[in-house]
Amino acid sequence: MNNRIADIRKNYSQKKLSEEKAATDPIKQFRKWWKQAIASEIGEVNAMTLATASPDGVPSARIVLLKDFDREGFTFFTNYNSFKGRQIGENPKGCLVFFWKELERQVRITGLIQKIEPGASDIYFNSRPENSQIGAIASPQSEVIENRGWLDEEYKKQKQQLKGTKKIQRPPHWGGFLLKPVIIEFWQGRPSRLHDRLQYSLQDNGDWKIERLAP
Repeated sequence: MNNRIADIRKNYSQKKLSEEKAATDPIKQFRKWWKQAIASEIGEVNAMTLATASPDGVPSARIVLLKDFDREGFTFFTNYNSFKGRQIGENPKGCLVFFWKELERQVRITGLIQKIEPGASDIYFNSRPENSQIGAIASPQSEVIENRGWLDEEYKKQKQQLKGTKKIQRPPHWGGFLLKPVIIEFWQGRPSRLHDRLQYSLQDNGDWKIERLAP
């Protein structure tokens, strides 16, 4: 077996992405690809990389889950006091990346991040399984903790305290963010590494400009 990392490669050949067939609006184009990804039964199709940065430009990235999207942008939920939450508070610029390898596709979304309305966060929090609700309360996300045992005990303590509660209230430190896109790039793998890349850039008048990028 050849274990050389440099020799790992795949020739992409499934589909094409042309200006003529792409939607003029990137959200419509994303919705088209999203439906195709759902139909392909990709595992955790809503998993996306979220990149943020400190005020002085030090980047950080992690996987989060998309929970909604519309013309306004892309919504995800987290602990506002987490590392990513604090970075967003200090520097509200971010980037999302979807990689659907089964379709040989990637979507990169750059924009500004803001908190969603508390009522919308309440609605989503109330839809979560009870154990996930309790976990959001129990975990001081991104903080240094003593050990796994401490976390398990904190979870048990919170679960006991909330026992019999008809409706668990969303903690104020937990809720949703909306990334409002200004640039969206659609990448379709093609043979010989000559991939299709279409970039949508938001213009001052609200229209989107479509440009092809070299692979």
